[in-house]
Amino acid sequence: MWFATQVAVELNHTIVWCRDQRVSATFLSEMLGLPEPVRFGPFLEVEVSNNVILAYHETDDEIASQHYAFLITEDEFDQIFGRIKERGLDYWADPAQRLRGEINHDDGGRGVYFPDPDDHFMEIITRPYGSGG
Repeated sequence: MWFATQVAVELNHTIVWCRDQRVSATFLSEMLGLPEPVRFGPFLEVEVSNNVILAYHETDDEIASQHYAFLITEDEFDQIFGRIKERGLDYWADPAQRLRGEINHDDGGRGVYFPDPDDHFMEIITRPYGSGG
């Protein structure tokens, strides 16, 4: 069904399950160059520049790996990719993890995938997919 009226829907937050919220939330904030995580109830939150919150919550249950993609600038890519290499993290150009140690140039930008401490699959891209280039 198609609606003629545009709805103002925005993602506000998502829960990121982890073993140790301090380790995992700090990892993300340091990797992306964001402010330190902030406590909110049982969560440790990392807020990105479009006001979306990643709310880290600890569990002893099995953690299903999730994918989180972050749109960044070319300068930010250089900084974050430098941190990936400084930490000796594995990285891939593709989500299937076939192109280890490479970055992609999809849509005329740059992108790379890397794991967080709980094996969530983080991605940084400088151009939105499908934007051409």
